[in-house]
Formats: sequence, C-alpha cells, structure tokens
Amino acid sequence: MPVIDHRGVLKGLKVKEAMRRQVIRLAGQADLEQAIRYAIKYKVNALLVEGEDQQALGVVSKTDLMGAYYAGLPLTTPAEAVMVGPPLFCQGEDSLESALDIMQSHRVHRLYVEGDLPRQAAGVLAYPDILGLLYRYCHRCDRARHRSAGAMGPSLKDYLKVREVMTPGILTFQEGDSLARVMEGLAANRIAAVLIRGNDGAPAGVVSKTDLILAYRHGVPVTEPARTVMNSPVRACEQDDFLDAALRQMIFADVHRLFVYKDRPPDLVGVLALSDVARFRCGTCRACVSSRIGPG
Repeated sequence: MPVIDHRGVLKGLKVKEAMRRQVIRLAGQADLEQAIRYAIKYKVNALLVEGEDQQALGVVSKTDLMGAYYAGLPLTTPAEAVMVGPPLFCQGEDSLESALDIMQSHRVHRLYVEGDLPRQAAGVLAYPDILGLLYRYCHRCDRARHRSAGAMGPSLKDYLKVREVMTPGILTFQEGDSLARVMEGLAANRIAAVLIRGNDGAPAGVVSKTDLILAYRHGVPVTEPARTVMNSPVRACEQDDFLDAALRQMIFADVHRLFVYKDRPPDLVGVLALSDVARFRCGTCRACVSSRIGPG
C-alpha cells in the first residue's frame, strides 16, 4: 500500500495502481460492426487498433463510430478507416497526476500503458479507473464521513457538494428531434450524452453515444426521432448532495454521469460526470483540498 499524502488523494499513486490490464483490441481490417459489438460487450468507450505485429496503430472510440453512423458509412467499413492515431501512451510507473495532465492537455479520455515492447499496450487508464481508485481510498480514509463518529472525522461542512464539482448547464433536445440532430449536438459540445425532454417539457430520457452506436448496428435511420433510442428514467441527484454519495451512485449503477437538479427533480441545472471529478484532483472532503487544481 503506497503512502497517501492527505493534501491530495492522487499524490503518491501510480498509473499501475489504477490501470486496467484488459485491453480490448481490434485488428485494423476488422469492420465497424465488430467494433460496435466489442464496445458493447466489454462496456468500453474505445478500442485499440493493432497491426499484425501487435503494435498500436490507433483508437476507435464511440465518438468515431457515431461519426461513421452520421456519415452513413456501411457497417462493413474497416475500423482503420475511422480510427484516430497514434494512441497516446504512458508508463506504469508514471504518477496519476502526470497521466491526468496528459489526458487534459490532449483532451483525451484514456491513455494506454506501454509494456515491455514499444507501442505495445499492457494496460489502459481512463477516467473511471482513476475515480474507482480515488473512491476506494476516500472510503477507507480515517477522515471519511462514514467514520466521522471518532475524533478524526471532519464536520459535515467539510465535505464537498455536487454543485462544487458539476458542470453547470445542460444540452437538451426534444423527443421528436432527429438522431442526426442529436449527434450534431454531441459532436459540437464534445459530450457523451444529452437530455431528452418530452412534449410537456419534462425530462423524458437520455440519449448517449452507446444508444446511438446500437441504433447504427440495428440499422435505425438517422432521421428517426430521439424517443426511438432514448433511455429512461433520467438518473439524477440534488446539487447539495454530498459528492461521495453521488460517486457511490455512479460507481454502483455503472453510469458515467448524473444530471443534477435544484430543489426538485424536474429543475435540472447541471451534469456531474466522472471526468469532472477526476479533473478536480481531490477526494470527497476538504482534507484533500490544498492540492486541488481546477479543470483545464
């Protein structure tokens, strides 16, 4: 167990402690239909495309697959035709702080961890991996709220609230808007999901990139309305909920975001995503606040 500096949970932690060793790989000549199947089966947001020598060539993400859907490419199109590359690598011995810096500066959601041979991946590090590790350390911390009955526990005012970390504002579409229009909004705003409102203006569901690539695989025309593929109900939390409770809800429900309401659920005011918390670079209470650096 590494020594944790309570000025910042990420200090003292290395990439190898948070990375996943299962890397979902795809041959360059594999088609988009296979890429979608792998993304759904393994619940990943990106696939590593490799050449015959197992060296990394590029990455196919859900964003790339959504773009192929929007462009009307056939599912038989080779994955290498839409991949983005070369992928970014880090080392297992690198600090999580430095890895997060690379992710922020390059505006990417994952890094591949280089193995014994150059350009060959031994693991992958993404925002959910960082948050999973952060949550485990916060949960075990002697200053955590669930242990606060003792003298070490801070008062409730020391715990971060959702509103301090969330992204204010929400991109919304109507349930009758076309999938093509929804994809344009996702791409323009570089986000992974949008809120869908019903005819009465109330939140009706969510359309994510996962929903869209599934629609692509099933041959749903991009002219179909958002209600065709949206998921409901809308998962939400209150802006004054404690951050650790919201994190727990996301981790245990295996979701990457919660919509945030003020006072009552229909009044949505923002979004809390795992990437927001990772960029915040601290734990769930102000025991870690002195090292916090705002999003870049």
